[in-house]
Amino acid sequence: MRKIIEQAVVTLDGQISTPQDWLPTRWPGEFEQLSRDLLFSVDALLYGRLSYEDHCEVWPNLEEAFGDYAVRMNTIPKYVASRTLTDVKWNATLLGDDVVDAVRTLKDQPGGDILKIGTGGSFSRTLLENRLVDEYLFWLFPVIAGSGARLYEGIDTTDFDLIDVKRLENGILGLTYMPTPG
Repeated sequence: MRKIIEQAVVTLDGQISTPQDWLPTRWPGEFEQLSRDLLFSVDALLYGRLSYEDHCEVWPNLEEAFGDYAVRMNTIPKYVASRTLTDVKWNATLLGDDVVDAVRTLKDQPGGDILKIGTGGSFSRTLLENRLVDEYLFWLFPVIAGSGARLYEGIDTTDFDLIDVKRLENGILGLTYMPTPG
């Protein structure tokens, strides 16, 4: 069975909505390499509508700046959860009306792992509530953003088991969790 990995970048105060303000200065080096390794280790990307719309407008224009990383972003198959989109581009497929069943079907298909892009929206909550994500990778940035959307606002208490910690030279912590069985 394929594994779904949800990756998020988050500040010390739990903010996820403005990574463009605090991620770029810490991108080069270890974080860039680990992000690259993860992207090249999966067979598909999973998106909610908002993250998909943001990325499909930006990544096709970044191949010169980001080279093979951007090429991989642009060519890897993508699956999109949306209640409003009727058409997608950028090598994407809509999941349909029953996203829970569609994601279960994706996980049962042959192939490598799937990386969930974008965290905190209704699709992330649906995946969490239905225990469809196998592993959560939170990149904790040593920044306090002060305001903005928070990680998993409004979700009920959910327990996780820590399975790995990576401490990067630039102060970022990579915290990998699995949902606690139950």
